[in-house]
Amino acid sequence: MFAPVDPDRLLDGLARAASAAAADAVEIALLGKAGEYTRFAGGRVHQPQDITETQYTVRAVVDGHAARAATGVLGGLDAAVARAAELARALAKSADRPGTATIAAPAPGPDLELWHDDTAAFDAGARSALAGDTMRQAEAAGGHAAGMFGRAVTQLAVVNSNGVARQTLATEAIGTLTATVGERGAEGTSHWIDLHRSAAALNAAESVQRTVREAVAGRGRGPLPDGHYTVVLGPQAAGELLGFLEAFGFGGDLAAAGVGLVAQRAGERIASTLVHVADDATAPYGLPIGFDLEGTPKSRVPLLTAGVVGHAVTDLATARALGTVSTGHAHVAREEPPSPVAANLVLSPGEQTEEELIAGVEHGVYVQRFWYTRLVDRVAGTITGVSRDGCFLIDNGRLAAPVAGARFTHSVLDLLATVDGLGRTVRSQPVMNVWNGAVSAPALRGHGFRFGAAA
Repeated sequence: MFAPVDPDRLLDGLARAASAAAADAVEIALLGKAGEYTRFAGGRVHQPQDITETQYTVRAVVDGHAARAATGVLGGLDAAVARAAELARALAKSADRPGTATIAAPAPGPDLELWHDDTAAFDAGARSALAGDTMRQAEAAGGHAAGMFGRAVTQLAVVNSNGVARQTLATEAIGTLTATVGERGAEGTSHWIDLHRSAAALNAAESVQRTVREAVAGRGRGPLPDGHYTVVLGPQAAGELLGFLEAFGFGGDLAAAGVGLVAQRAGERIASTLVHVADDATAPYGLPIGFDLEGTPKSRVPLLTAGVVGHAVTDLATARALGTVSTGHAHVAREEPPSPVAANLVLSPGEQTEEELIAGVEHGVYVQRFWYTRLVDRVAGTITGVSRDGCFLIDNGRLAAPVAGARFTHSVLDLLATVDGLGRTVRSQPVMNVWNGAVSAPALRGHGFRFGAAA
């Protein structure tokens, strides 16, 4: 495994480029990733991928007005610096007053263990062997398997004219699997995904066995009647819902605009006292990293503490608007304006196994995961989507008949207010369109979850 860009003297090179800018201040960030992925389906490994991506982002500031430029190659950095400075000068010249844009000052950050040798050893041979064993297990059960195992190196480096100069290399391991067992029209399916800095933390062999067993048990799925149900959400389903919290007002841009939970309900209990959610760069789950692309060290930001609304994640601009300091969550996504993002959301685990959570349900539904989820109402916290794979009725504390996917429309906040049990095993999944983003959650039990057209 190699870094996308040679880290030796990288910071010196970025500093030289920054010093040439005709601007009051300049910031340069490298976001890089070198990934190797072994995809499998149809009884064979197919589409193996070896992908290296780099992006250099430049932010220049003149009289408090900032402009950005970017390039994908080191050879284009000088031109990007010149372009950002030119745009910033033009903005300052056309403005009728100074702006408020700033760059970060040097500050100590968290000491994190981000490189894992077991992930470095998760090479093509190891991944192909695991893929082969996975497909053989599914075939022995009368079905087939499709998925991917991968490893990557994430590289982040930031230099600015205030003296910030930091870089980090982090490993990443990921596994995904969909197992399908049975005749077409009556097949059972199960899905698994997990990611971690450490490949060993995926528990891939055990996870594969469980996923195939769940697919076997899911054969002959029937429809789920419309209604309000007690639910046990597996870690994937719980994580999918958790990923919407930022849209309910935990982002600094929404908070600064007076919109959402932090702006309107800070200090109020809106969820069960069992619910503790934080964006935590120091967590042993997901994809922690120590600083953001502005070079600000990341802080642990409590979103919900015993169900009480806490704080928003911020970057330099939104922190200034809120009168606080940046929490280190600056982010620039594809085709979106810069805004702070919660990039390592974690729902703290409880003490129960999934079996114990299920045992506490007289009649309900176990949901493995959701898909096609969309925001419906930001204020109420309502989303819509469809359950999928590995879903079962629960009768008298046991998994019973498998059920097909069903449409739901429900408030995530209402569900979190009813949580009375949390699992002890945490799994992680990537967040769409968030660089180095992950959400991690255990299973949870809640009540009154609405499927279908129930009133």
